[in-house]
Amino acid sequence: MDVLRSNWRNLLAGGERLFFPAAAVHAMIGPLLLACLYGLQLPFARSVPLGQWQLHEMIFGTFAAALGGALTSAVAEGTGTRPNRGKALLLLLALWLAGRLAGIVGADIAIVFSTATDLTYLSLLGWFVLRPMLARRSGRHLFSLVWIVLLGAAEAAVCAAWITKDFELSARLLQTALLIFVIGLASVYGRINVAVLNLALDPSGETSPYRPHPGRQNLASVMTALYALVALAFPRSQAPAFLAIAAGCAFMDRLAEWFIGRIFLKSPVFALAMANCLAGVGLIVIGLAGLGMSFSAGVGVHILGLGGVGLAVIAVFSLTGLGHTGRPLELPWQARVAIALTMTACFVSVLPAQNIFTSLLGLHYELSAFIWAAAYAVWLSKYLRLLLEPPAPSDLFSRQEL
Repeated sequence: MDVLRSNWRNLLAGGERLFFPAAAVHAMIGPLLLACLYGLQLPFARSVPLGQWQLHEMIFGTFAAALGGALTSAVAEGTGTRPNRGKALLLLLALWLAGRLAGIVGADIAIVFSTATDLTYLSLLGWFVLRPMLARRSGRHLFSLVWIVLLGAAEAAVCAAWITKDFELSARLLQTALLIFVIGLASVYGRINVAVLNLALDPSGETSPYRPHPGRQNLASVMTALYALVALAFPRSQAPAFLAIAAGCAFMDRLAEWFIGRIFLKSPVFALAMANCLAGVGLIVIGLAGLGMSFSAGVGVHILGLGGVGLAVIAVFSLTGLGHTGRPLELPWQARVAIALTMTACFVSVLPAQNIFTSLLGLHYELSAFIWAAAYAVWLSKYLRLLLEPPAPSDLFSRQEL
Protein backbone atom coordinates (compact mmCIF):
# COMPACT_ATOMS: atom_id res chain seq x y z
CA MET A 1 0.00 0.00 0.00
CA ASP A 2 2.86 2.39 0.79
CA VAL A 3 4.33 1.73 -2.63
CA LEU A 4 0.98 2.44 -4.31
CA ARG A 5 0.54 5.68 -2.38
CA SER A 6 4.08 6.73 -3.27
CA ASN A 7 3.54 5.96 -6.96
CA TRP A 8 0.26 7.88 -6.93
CA ARG A 9 1.92 10.92 -5.33
CA ASN A 10 4.71 10.80 -7.89
CA LEU A 11 2.20 10.57 -10.74
CA LEU A 12 0.45 13.70 -9.46
CA ALA A 13 3.71 15.62 -8.95
CA GLY A 14 3.62 17.18 -12.42
CA GLY A 15 1.35 17.56 -15.41
CA GLU A 16 3.61 15.59 -17.74
CA ARG A 17 3.60 12.63 -15.35
CA LEU A 18 -0.18 12.32 -15.44
CA PHE A 19 -1.14 13.53 -18.90
CA PHE A 20 1.58 11.96 -21.04
CA PRO A 21 0.55 8.41 -20.02
CA ALA A 22 -3.13 9.39 -20.37
CA ALA A 23 -2.48 10.65 -23.89
CA ALA A 24 -0.57 7.45 -24.70
CA VAL A 25 -3.42 5.22 -23.47
CA HIS A 26 -5.93 7.23 -25.49
CA ALA A 27 -3.73 6.97 -28.59
CA MET A 28 -3.66 3.20 -28.12
CA ILE A 29 -7.33 2.54 -27.32
CA GLY A 30 -9.01 4.67 -29.98
CA PRO A 31 -7.41 3.12 -33.09
CA LEU A 32 -7.59 -0.43 -31.68
CA LEU A 33 -11.30 -0.12 -30.91
CA LEU A 34 -11.96 1.26 -34.37
CA ALA A 35 -9.94 -1.41 -36.16
CA CYS A 36 -10.77 -4.48 -34.02
CA LEU A 37 -14.07 -4.02 -32.21
CA TYR A 38 -15.96 -1.53 -34.36
CA GLY A 39 -14.86 -2.80 -37.77
CA LEU A 40 -13.99 0.71 -39.01
CA GLN A 41 -17.45 1.96 -37.96
CA LEU A 42 -18.36 3.98 -34.87
CA PRO A 43 -21.38 2.36 -33.15
CA PHE A 44 -23.29 5.55 -32.30
CA ALA A 45 -22.30 7.77 -35.23
CA ARG A 46 -25.33 8.79 -37.28
CA SER A 47 -24.33 11.74 -39.44
CA VAL A 48 -20.83 12.95 -38.57
CA PRO A 49 -18.33 11.26 -40.95
CA LEU A 50 -16.01 8.67 -39.44
CA GLY A 51 -12.88 10.48 -40.59
CA GLN A 52 -13.96 13.67 -38.85
CA TRP A 53 -14.56 11.89 -35.55
CA GLN A 54 -11.12 10.29 -35.88
CA LEU A 55 -9.37 13.58 -36.57
CA HIS A 56 -11.30 15.31 -33.78
CA GLU A 57 -10.23 12.70 -31.24
CA MET A 58 -6.64 12.81 -32.38
CA ILE A 59 -6.55 16.61 -31.98
CA PHE A 60 -8.74 17.20 -28.92
CA GLY A 61 -8.02 13.82 -27.35
CA THR A 62 -4.41 12.63 -27.70
CA PHE A 63 -2.79 15.92 -28.74
CA ALA A 64 -4.79 18.07 -26.30
CA ALA A 65 -3.76 15.79 -23.41
CA ALA A 66 -0.14 16.08 -24.53
CA LEU A 67 -0.54 19.85 -24.58
CA GLY A 68 -2.01 19.83 -21.09
CA GLY A 69 0.88 17.80 -19.72
CA ALA A 70 3.49 19.99 -21.37
CA LEU A 71 2.03 23.37 -20.39
CA THR A 72 1.13 22.56 -16.78
CA SER A 73 4.80 21.84 -16.11
CA ALA A 74 6.66 24.07 -18.59
CA VAL A 75 4.91 27.34 -17.69
CA ALA A 76 5.52 26.84 -13.96
CA GLU A 77 9.19 26.10 -14.65
CA GLY A 78 9.54 29.08 -16.97
CA THR A 79 8.03 31.49 -14.45
CA GLY A 80 9.56 29.96 -11.33
CA THR A 81 6.17 29.36 -9.72
CA ARG A 82 4.69 26.35 -7.97
CA PRO A 83 3.54 23.76 -10.54
CA ASN A 84 0.00 22.43 -10.60
CA ARG A 85 -0.22 19.18 -8.68
CA GLY A 86 -2.63 16.79 -6.99
CA LYS A 87 -6.32 17.66 -7.09
CA ALA A 88 -5.87 20.43 -9.66
CA LEU A 89 -4.41 17.93 -12.12
CA LEU A 90 -7.10 15.36 -11.33
CA LEU A 91 -9.83 17.92 -12.06
CA LEU A 92 -8.18 18.76 -15.37
CA LEU A 93 -7.90 15.06 -16.22
CA ALA A 94 -11.56 14.43 -15.33
CA LEU A 95 -12.68 17.18 -17.72
CA TRP A 96 -10.53 15.76 -20.51
CA LEU A 97 -11.84 12.23 -19.91
CA ALA A 98 -15.46 13.42 -19.93
CA GLY A 99 -14.95 14.85 -23.40
CA ARG A 100 -13.64 11.53 -24.66
CA LEU A 101 -16.79 9.59 -23.76
CA ALA A 102 -18.57 10.78 -26.89
CA GLY A 103 -15.60 10.56 -29.23
CA ILE A 104 -14.61 7.01 -28.37
CA VAL A 105 -17.94 5.71 -29.71
CA GLY A 106 -18.84 8.53 -32.11
CA ALA A 107 -21.96 9.56 -30.21
CA ASP A 108 -23.50 12.32 -32.32
CA ILE A 109 -26.14 12.87 -29.65
CA ALA A 110 -23.44 13.88 -27.14
CA ILE A 111 -21.64 16.42 -29.35
CA VAL A 112 -22.74 19.40 -27.25
CA PHE A 113 -21.73 17.68 -23.99
CA SER A 114 -18.36 16.67 -25.44
CA THR A 115 -17.69 20.19 -26.69
CA ALA A 116 -18.72 21.77 -23.39
CA THR A 117 -16.34 19.55 -21.39
CA ASP A 118 -13.51 20.08 -23.89
CA LEU A 119 -13.99 23.85 -23.70
CA THR A 120 -14.02 23.68 -19.90
CA TYR A 121 -10.82 21.63 -20.01
CA LEU A 122 -9.13 24.18 -22.28
CA SER A 123 -10.42 27.06 -20.13
CA LEU A 124 -8.96 25.53 -16.96
CA LEU A 125 -5.71 24.79 -18.77
CA GLY A 126 -5.66 28.42 -19.92
CA TRP A 127 -6.08 29.55 -16.30
CA PHE A 128 -3.17 27.32 -15.26
CA VAL A 129 -1.07 29.15 -17.88
CA LEU A 130 -2.36 32.63 -17.06
CA ARG A 131 -2.07 32.43 -13.25
CA PRO A 132 1.75 32.18 -13.06
CA MET A 133 2.06 34.86 -15.75
CA LEU A 134 0.00 37.21 -13.59
CA ALA A 135 1.93 36.24 -10.47
CA ARG A 136 5.25 37.09 -12.16
CA ARG A 137 3.84 39.87 -14.35
CA SER A 138 5.42 38.12 -17.29
CA GLY A 139 4.23 37.81 -20.86
CA ARG A 140 6.76 35.15 -21.77
CA HIS A 141 4.15 32.41 -22.20
CA LEU A 142 1.51 34.54 -23.91
CA PHE A 143 1.87 32.41 -27.04
CA SER A 144 0.78 29.32 -25.08
CA LEU A 145 -2.32 31.15 -23.90
CA VAL A 146 -3.17 32.25 -27.45
CA TRP A 147 -2.62 28.65 -28.59
CA ILE A 148 -5.23 27.40 -26.09
CA VAL A 149 -7.73 30.13 -27.01
CA LEU A 150 -7.45 29.33 -30.73
CA LEU A 151 -7.97 25.61 -30.07
CA GLY A 152 -11.05 26.40 -28.02
CA ALA A 153 -12.45 28.59 -30.79
CA ALA A 154 -11.83 25.82 -33.33
CA GLU A 155 -13.57 23.25 -31.10
CA ALA A 156 -16.63 25.48 -30.67
CA ALA A 157 -16.79 26.15 -34.41
CA VAL A 158 -16.54 22.43 -35.25
CA CYS A 159 -19.41 21.72 -32.84
CA ALA A 160 -21.57 24.37 -34.52
CA ALA A 161 -20.82 22.97 -37.97
CA TRP A 162 -21.64 19.43 -36.84
CA ILE A 163 -24.94 20.51 -35.29
CA THR A 164 -25.95 22.30 -38.50
CA LYS A 165 -24.68 19.32 -40.54
CA ASP A 166 -22.31 21.52 -42.55
CA PHE A 167 -19.71 18.80 -42.86
CA GLU A 168 -17.72 20.58 -45.56
CA LEU A 169 -17.17 23.47 -43.15
CA SER A 170 -16.41 21.16 -40.22
CA ALA A 171 -13.75 19.39 -42.32
CA ARG A 172 -12.04 22.73 -42.98
CA LEU A 173 -12.32 23.68 -39.31
CA LEU A 174 -10.77 20.39 -38.17
CA GLN A 175 -7.90 20.91 -40.58
CA THR A 176 -7.53 24.41 -39.12
CA ALA A 177 -7.38 22.90 -35.61
CA LEU A 178 -4.65 20.54 -36.78
CA LEU A 179 -2.78 23.48 -38.29
CA ILE A 180 -3.03 25.30 -34.95
CA PHE A 181 -1.18 22.36 -33.43
CA VAL A 182 1.38 22.46 -36.23
CA ILE A 183 1.96 26.19 -35.64
CA GLY A 184 2.33 25.65 -31.90
CA LEU A 185 4.64 22.67 -32.21
CA ALA A 186 6.75 24.44 -34.83
CA SER A 187 7.40 27.13 -32.27
CA VAL A 188 7.86 24.73 -29.35
CA TYR A 189 10.21 22.22 -30.93
CA GLY A 190 12.05 25.07 -32.62
CA ARG A 191 13.07 26.09 -29.08
CA ILE A 192 13.50 22.54 -27.81
CA ASN A 193 15.80 21.86 -30.74
CA VAL A 194 18.19 24.54 -29.44
CA ALA A 195 18.60 22.62 -26.17
CA VAL A 196 18.74 19.20 -27.87
CA LEU A 197 21.37 20.22 -30.43
CA ASN A 198 23.52 21.98 -27.85
CA LEU A 199 23.40 18.98 -25.51
CA ALA A 200 24.21 16.69 -28.45
CA LEU A 201 27.16 18.86 -29.49
CA ASP A 202 28.35 19.41 -25.90
CA PRO A 203 26.95 16.81 -23.47
CA SER A 204 28.48 18.69 -20.53
CA GLY A 205 26.00 21.54 -21.12
CA GLU A 206 28.72 24.08 -20.32
CA THR A 207 28.68 25.73 -23.74
CA SER A 208 26.08 26.57 -26.38
CA PRO A 209 27.82 25.98 -29.74
CA TYR A 210 24.58 26.21 -31.71
CA ARG A 211 22.52 29.38 -32.08
CA PRO A 212 19.38 29.31 -34.26
CA HIS A 213 18.72 31.74 -37.07
CA PRO A 214 15.69 33.80 -35.89
CA GLY A 215 14.08 33.96 -39.32
CA ARG A 216 14.41 30.24 -39.92
CA GLN A 217 13.08 29.54 -36.44
CA ASN A 218 9.85 31.49 -36.92
CA LEU A 219 9.13 31.49 -40.66
CA ALA A 220 7.44 28.06 -40.72
CA SER A 221 4.97 29.06 -37.97
CA VAL A 222 4.15 32.37 -39.65
CA MET A 223 3.62 30.83 -43.09
CA THR A 224 1.47 28.02 -41.68
CA ALA A 225 -0.68 30.57 -39.82
CA LEU A 226 -1.10 32.58 -43.02
CA TYR A 227 -2.07 29.45 -44.94
CA ALA A 228 -4.61 28.44 -42.25
CA LEU A 229 -6.30 31.86 -42.34
CA VAL A 230 -6.51 32.04 -46.14
CA ALA A 231 -7.68 28.42 -46.47
CA LEU A 232 -10.48 29.04 -43.99
CA ALA A 233 -11.56 32.32 -45.60
CA PHE A 234 -11.15 31.44 -49.29
CA PRO A 235 -11.63 27.67 -49.67
CA ARG A 236 -12.47 27.90 -53.41
CA SER A 237 -9.35 29.86 -54.30
CA GLN A 238 -6.01 28.37 -55.36
CA ALA A 239 -4.19 30.85 -53.12
CA PRO A 240 -4.27 28.46 -50.10
CA ALA A 241 -2.59 25.77 -52.22
CA PHE A 242 0.35 28.03 -53.02
CA LEU A 243 0.59 29.13 -49.39
CA ALA A 244 0.55 25.50 -48.21
CA ILE A 245 3.50 24.77 -50.49
CA ALA A 246 5.29 27.87 -49.21
CA ALA A 247 4.68 26.83 -45.59
CA GLY A 248 5.94 23.32 -46.36
CA CYS A 249 9.08 24.77 -47.95
CA ALA A 250 9.65 26.87 -44.82
CA PHE A 251 9.64 23.65 -42.78
CA MET A 252 12.03 22.01 -45.23
CA ASP A 253 14.33 25.04 -45.05
CA ARG A 254 14.58 24.49 -41.30
CA LEU A 255 16.29 21.17 -41.97
CA ALA A 256 19.45 23.21 -42.50
CA GLU A 257 19.59 23.48 -38.69
CA TRP A 258 20.34 19.75 -38.57
CA PHE A 259 23.40 19.87 -40.89
CA ILE A 260 25.72 18.95 -38.03
CA GLY A 261 27.42 15.79 -39.29
CA ARG A 262 27.04 12.36 -37.75
CA ILE A 263 25.44 13.76 -34.60
CA PHE A 264 22.30 14.11 -36.75
CA LEU A 265 21.85 10.34 -36.43
CA LYS A 266 21.47 10.55 -32.64
CA SER A 267 17.88 9.58 -31.93
CA PRO A 268 16.74 12.81 -30.16
CA VAL A 269 18.15 14.96 -32.97
CA PHE A 270 16.84 12.66 -35.71
CA ALA A 271 13.32 12.49 -34.23
CA LEU A 272 12.88 16.27 -34.16
CA ALA A 273 14.33 16.59 -37.65
CA MET A 274 11.96 13.99 -39.10
CA ALA A 275 8.94 15.56 -37.37
CA ASN A 276 9.87 18.84 -39.00
CA CYS A 277 10.43 17.12 -42.37
CA LEU A 278 7.09 15.26 -42.35
CA ALA A 279 5.24 18.45 -41.40
CA GLY A 280 6.79 20.09 -44.45
CA VAL A 281 5.98 17.14 -46.72
CA GLY A 282 2.37 17.07 -45.49
CA LEU A 283 1.84 20.76 -46.23
CA ILE A 284 3.46 20.47 -49.67
CA VAL A 285 1.23 17.48 -50.53
CA ILE A 286 -1.87 19.43 -49.41
CA GLY A 287 -0.79 22.31 -51.63
CA LEU A 288 -0.11 20.11 -54.66
CA ALA A 289 -3.49 18.41 -54.22
CA GLY A 290 -5.12 21.84 -54.24
CA LEU A 291 -3.43 22.57 -57.56
CA GLY A 292 -4.97 19.50 -59.18
CA MET A 293 -2.52 16.65 -58.59
CA SER A 294 -3.94 13.14 -58.76
CA PHE A 295 -3.87 12.53 -55.00
CA SER A 296 -6.26 14.04 -52.43
CA ALA A 297 -5.53 16.62 -49.75
CA GLY A 298 -6.38 13.90 -47.23
CA VAL A 299 -3.02 12.26 -47.97
CA GLY A 300 -1.28 15.44 -46.87
CA VAL A 301 -3.47 15.70 -43.77
CA HIS A 302 -2.51 12.13 -42.79
CA ILE A 303 1.19 12.90 -43.22
CA LEU A 304 0.80 16.16 -41.32
CA GLY A 305 -1.17 14.61 -38.45
CA LEU A 306 0.37 11.15 -38.03
CA GLY A 307 3.84 12.15 -39.14
CA GLY A 308 4.46 15.83 -38.40
CA VAL A 309 2.45 16.28 -35.21
CA GLY A 310 2.41 12.62 -34.10
CA LEU A 311 6.17 12.21 -34.33
CA ALA A 312 6.77 15.58 -32.62
CA VAL A 313 4.52 14.53 -29.75
CA ILE A 314 6.25 11.17 -29.20
CA ALA A 315 9.65 12.92 -29.40
CA VAL A 316 8.63 15.53 -26.83
CA PHE A 317 7.21 12.77 -24.61
CA SER A 318 10.52 10.92 -24.78
CA LEU A 319 12.78 13.94 -24.25
CA THR A 320 10.69 15.47 -21.48
CA GLY A 321 10.38 12.13 -19.72
CA LEU A 322 14.16 11.91 -19.51
CA GLY A 323 14.69 15.54 -18.58
CA HIS A 324 12.15 15.54 -15.75
CA THR A 325 13.56 12.37 -14.22
CA GLY A 326 17.15 13.63 -14.26
CA ARG A 327 18.43 11.24 -16.90
CA PRO A 328 20.96 11.93 -19.66
CA LEU A 329 19.64 12.76 -23.10
CA GLU A 330 20.06 9.25 -24.50
CA LEU A 331 16.76 7.76 -25.64
CA PRO A 332 16.17 4.16 -24.49
CA TRP A 333 15.48 1.56 -27.14
CA GLN A 334 11.75 1.72 -26.36
CA ALA A 335 11.65 5.39 -27.35
CA ARG A 336 13.62 4.72 -30.54
CA VAL A 337 11.25 1.89 -31.47
CA ALA A 338 8.23 4.12 -30.73
CA ILE A 339 9.63 6.80 -33.05
CA ALA A 340 10.23 4.24 -35.80
CA LEU A 341 6.73 2.77 -35.39
CA THR A 342 5.12 6.23 -35.52
CA MET A 343 6.85 6.95 -38.83
CA THR A 344 5.86 3.50 -40.12
CA ALA A 345 2.20 4.06 -39.18
CA CYS A 346 2.25 7.32 -41.15
CA PHE A 347 3.70 5.69 -44.26
CA VAL A 348 1.43 2.62 -44.10
CA SER A 349 -1.66 4.84 -43.90
CA VAL A 350 -0.89 6.66 -47.18
CA LEU A 351 1.49 4.71 -49.41
CA PRO A 352 -0.78 1.79 -50.50
CA ALA A 353 -3.37 4.26 -51.82
CA GLN A 354 -0.58 5.86 -53.90
CA ASN A 355 0.25 2.56 -55.64
CA ILE A 356 3.16 1.81 -53.32
CA PHE A 357 3.01 -1.47 -51.38
CA THR A 358 -0.32 -2.16 -53.05
CA SER A 359 -0.46 -5.62 -51.44
CA LEU A 360 -1.49 -3.81 -48.25
CA LEU A 361 -4.35 -1.97 -49.92
CA GLY A 362 -7.62 -2.68 -48.14
CA LEU A 363 -5.88 -3.52 -44.89
CA HIS A 364 -3.63 -0.49 -44.60
CA TYR A 365 -5.94 1.50 -42.29
CA GLU A 366 -6.23 -1.37 -39.81
CA LEU A 367 -2.49 -2.07 -40.03
CA SER A 368 -1.67 1.61 -39.53
CA ALA A 369 -3.93 1.68 -36.45
CA PHE A 370 -2.15 -1.33 -34.95
CA ILE A 371 1.30 0.15 -35.59
CA TRP A 372 0.27 3.55 -34.17
CA ALA A 373 -1.10 1.88 -31.02
CA ALA A 374 2.03 -0.27 -30.74
CA ALA A 375 4.22 2.85 -30.82
CA TYR A 376 2.54 4.29 -27.73
CA ALA A 377 2.41 0.90 -26.00
CA VAL A 378 6.17 0.47 -26.40
CA TRP A 379 6.81 4.03 -25.21
CA LEU A 380 4.53 3.55 -22.19
CA SER A 381 6.19 0.25 -21.23
CA LYS A 382 9.39 2.16 -20.41
CA TYR A 383 8.36 5.67 -19.50
CA LEU A 384 5.53 4.83 -17.10
CA ARG A 385 8.14 3.33 -14.78
CA LEU A 386 10.28 6.46 -15.11
CA LEU A 387 7.38 8.83 -14.47
CA LEU A 388 6.39 6.91 -11.33
CA GLU A 389 9.79 7.68 -9.80
CA PRO A 390 10.22 10.69 -7.47
CA PRO A 391 10.78 14.02 -9.27
CA ALA A 392 14.38 14.95 -9.99
CA PRO A 393 15.70 18.06 -8.18
CA SER A 394 16.55 19.62 -11.54
CA ASP A 395 16.18 18.69 -15.17
CA LEU A 396 18.59 18.57 -18.07
CA PHE A 397 17.02 21.38 -20.03
CA SER A 398 17.41 23.90 -17.19
CA ARG A 399 20.99 24.49 -18.29
CA GLN A 400 19.90 25.55 -21.75
CA GLU A 401 17.95 28.67 -22.69
CA LEU A 402 14.77 27.54 -24.42
